[in-house]
Amino acid sequence: MSQVSQVTPEIVKSLAPTGTLRVGINLGNPVLVQTDAASGEPKGVTVDLARELARRLGVSAQLNRFDGAGKSFEGLKAGKLDIVFLAIEPVRAAEVAFSAPYVIIEGVYMVAKDSPIKSNDEVDRAGVRIGVNKASAYDLFLTRSLKHATLVRDEVGIDAFIDQKLEVVAGVKQPMAAYAKAHPNVRLLDGRFMEIRQAMGTVKGRDVGARYLHAFIEELKASGFIADALKRSNQPDAAVAPPG
Repeated sequence: MSQVSQVTPEIVKSLAPTGTLRVGINLGNPVLVQTDAASGEPKGVTVDLARELARRLGVSAQLNRFDGAGKSFEGLKAGKLDIVFLAIEPVRAAEVAFSAPYVIIEGVYMVAKDSPIKSNDEVDRAGVRIGVNKASAYDLFLTRSLKHATLVRDEVGIDAFIDQKLEVVAGVKQPMAAYAKAHPNVRLLDGRFMEIRQAMGTVKGRDVGARYLHAFIEELKASGFIADALKRSNQPDAAVAPPG
């Protein structure tokens, strides 16, 4: 029996009720999505997962591009999307039925090279302002966990860090490390302040589809599909999540 023939009409109706799989693609996370230089089209592990899911369901995939995770989340809430790729977060879990994570990435801090802040433990202090991408996983995490520091939300957290001369900026390790490498006036703090568990999700209440999504992600982790997609997209530092 082929993989596609294992999919029931109930699963298709649950995940793609319009007959098209409407997918939110977050261009704001370069670990998960990149833009092909030649075609201008999105590529990367999330695009591969979206197309593989659509193939198995026997429907076409409509890739809806967003420049931030928060906007993708709002698209799902508004009924415009069937599938999203988001970090698992309590605020989102009220609206999203998540799979187990498929990729683990790290949230890190960056400071000016001459900053007196030397470690992650020194960030949460009065007078410290932290730039974040608005409604990102690390914005939500830090909103819950910070006691003394202040968050400064922007569409691009690094822009706020530079323009407002903030003390710290938070973000995903890979693009932050690339930025620091290109700008010797800043440095990353050692270690991570959070683990970002990236998952696939559908609308809360689509139970048949959510169960299939869980099995789909577990199979593709086990088969090497996700590891291969990360390798093809040149993301060697992103770790495939353990079995859920």
